[in-house]
Amino acid sequence: METVAIGLAHRVGDRALDWLGAVRSCFALPSETPAHEIDGDALKSLSELALAMWIVRREAVSGPRTAATAEALLEFAWRELHNGDLLHQLQQHTPAATHPLEIYSFFAATGYRHPALEELTTHLAGLRASRVPEQVPNRRLAVLAAARRIGIPIHDDPATLTALTWLGGTPEPWMLDANNAYGLTHTVFHLTDWGATPEGLPWELEDYLHHWLPVWVETFDEAGFWDLLAELLIVGVCLRRPHFYPHVWEHIAQAQRDDGMVPNGVTRPHEEPERAFRNHHHPTVVAVVATTLTVSRALSPLAPAQREPG
Repeated sequence: METVAIGLAHRVGDRALDWLGAVRSCFALPSETPAHEIDGDALKSLSELALAMWIVRREAVSGPRTAATAEALLEFAWRELHNGDLLHQLQQHTPAATHPLEIYSFFAATGYRHPALEELTTHLAGLRASRVPEQVPNRRLAVLAAARRIGIPIHDDPATLTALTWLGGTPEPWMLDANNAYGLTHTVFHLTDWGATPEGLPWELEDYLHHWLPVWVETFDEAGFWDLLAELLIVGVCLRRPHFYPHVWEHIAQAQRDDGMVPNGVTRPHEEPERAFRNHHHPTVVAVVATTLTVSRALSPLAPAQREPG
């Protein structure tokens, strides 16, 4: 990846993180609402913020000011969850739910721990019910990845789950729509732990993505669907042999607003950041992840990938 393109991606990420810091209050959870009554979309938004800040900290390619903003946002998210107590309450209220475990894993990976929640989730993971969840395969892969971050044993076979995903079936590439594309991207994210272990992706799926990912990137780039496009860019840098698409970063930089927000490419954002938040915070969060992983992989590429004999 060219130095100019790396710098461009870096600037997109810094500006996007600045915007997230400026609208931090929009991520706040209602203070007087019982944990089990908190709106799911609000909890999801906060968890996505935590995910992005975990990636920024893990990759450590940001400058001091941006890194400080990320640390402040991560601490803010943990406080909003009452230092993990809220997740513990959610897990107690709905033992079969997996999202408390998944959200907690982002914090646990950065050193924020909640022993009571870990004890409870470890107990629940040992129940017979945990082995027969009614979840689509890529969602189950998310649970498996979260459990690994925390150190909780899960007995699922990742190869079996992967084979049941859309990506695992290597479908005809023209059958990809937006819904399946989001499923495909998250299958890659969970198998590679957001690019930390590219070897978690089976070789046949890497070959499939090397062949068709450029086509899909060009398609969504032409459509200006920035939210999904940024997720596909993350897929590109989660591979053993990464794809960078520097020209696409030019287009995302052009689409980014002056205040740092990245629009979704589907709806027109409001001029007031707080009103634009609802529909456009997700692509901005994804842009932070995409830029961070792109810069990190470009600056410190992994050793050349080698296939196993046979």
